[in-house]
Amino acid sequence: MKVYTKNGDKGMTSLIGGKKIEKDDIRVEAYGTIDELNSYIGLCYHYLKEDSDKEALRKIQVKLFDIGAELSSPNYKRIKNITKEEDVEELERLVDYYTDKIEKINEFIVPGTSIASANLHIARTICRRCERRILSLSKQDEINLVILKYINRLSDFLYILARYSEDEIIPVKF
Repeated sequence: MKVYTKNGDKGMTSLIGGKKIEKDDIRVEAYGTIDELNSYIGLCYHYLKEDSDKEALRKIQVKLFDIGAELSSPNYKRIKNITKEEDVEELERLVDYYTDKIEKINEFIVPGTSIASANLHIARTICRRCERRILSLSKQDEINLVILKYINRLSDFLYILARYSEDEIIPVKF
């Protein structure tokens, strides 16, 4: 089996259902940025020490594949809203769990007190870009709006996990 198909050589790609669109379409930007985030979270996984932290990231990676599928379908209702409120609630539980384990601060912090923390902060900023791309897509086409909630909570979770992963190093406050 060949990895290349040559179908995209002229700047077009196919969505779920076969519709062809240009590769710089906001829909492709949205699910492409989800793919970038998923890959970066895969890198972050390897810097974490605790199995429970790693397991949380793996679950998120699987959910990001679902979100990519939803965003790559021009008729999102056909795939029956894979991303649900329960997914958002699960992230909220994770945010609450890790928030209880870190020092409360009211200042901005300088990212990067440890290699794990630094990479999780990069993942957080990629997640914020995902959110902006998905919001732009939602202005042009109907999407499952729970995805926006999920991505917003995910950036919160990545922030809290980055703080938690500072290896007991005091964060640099700004």
